[in-house]
Amino acid sequence: MRILIVRLGAMGDVIHTLPAAAALRRRYPGAHVAWAVEPRWAALLEGNAAIDEVVPLNRRQWGSIRAAWRQLRRERFDVAMDFQGLIKSALTARASGAKRIVGYDRSQVREWPAAMFYTETRRVTAAHVVERHLELAGAAGERAEFALAEGKAEGNLPAEPFVLASPMAGWVSKEWPLERYGELAKLVRMPLVLNGHPAAEGRLRSVAGTQTHISSIAGLIDATRRARAVIGVDSGPLHLAAALGKPGVALYGPTDPGRNGPYGGTMRVLRDAGAVTSYKRLGAADASMLAITPAAVAAELEAVL
Repeated sequence: MRILIVRLGAMGDVIHTLPAAAALRRRYPGAHVAWAVEPRWAALLEGNAAIDEVVPLNRRQWGSIRAAWRQLRRERFDVAMDFQGLIKSALTARASGAKRIVGYDRSQVREWPAAMFYTETRRVTAAHVVERHLELAGAAGERAEFALAEGKAEGNLPAEPFVLASPMAGWVSKEWPLERYGELAKLVRMPLVLNGHPAAEGRLRSVAGTQTHISSIAGLIDATRRARAVIGVDSGPLHLAAALGKPGVALYGPTDPGRNGPYGGTMRVLRDAGAVTSYKRLGAADASMLAITPAAVAAELEAVL
């Protein structure tokens, strides 16, 4: 049997799909399992025993699209499973030529035309996205297993125990103001390290009282494994920390922690009582994120430690 998983991005979404891949491997131990993913997130799949093949697909580069098309058509997949629910992911599943293309019910996909490309749909009932993906994979109720690479040491990190934070998110409305991390650094009893990608280095270094760690995904994985605790917003680095079982504090505002919160129970969620779930991608921090104070974060961190 040949199975294609389609979850192109982003970081947290790929991490949330890992348990479904592990469940498919347990169910079909002799199957050949491939995963179509954007190249920048492929590092999250390195060394994963559930995945036999990675299909890198950068839809902004024609050469990458052609190479992915050839790779997909060569494999002769029996089933393609779209865990993303977008037109682009449904088209990728269709391009595989798989006999069966499985996706979420039309009422549950993010872009309803995506369901037109499926040969079968499944309506799921779970609340959290990890469990929804397990349900789509036919593994409802099974354990969530996150297999992640060891990572690679990059940059300088404190020799003593430290708290790691990744302030940036895909939407600014999910972020906590950068200056708040400087205030938080005065309240925690360990060094506060701010991680980010190279383009964010200038902004991160401007935060007084903190240390800056610039890295690739491999470096982030290593730093997360080494951190004593993690503070994060609804973004990939937070979900990475939760998948690794790290303790910490998750700051939430316009997104629903019941659906997209840190999975596994090792992190405490801090969300203002007046927060409204909107999923609006605004250019400024949501009011509910501004309502979270450094003192409240420090208190939650102390409790989790």
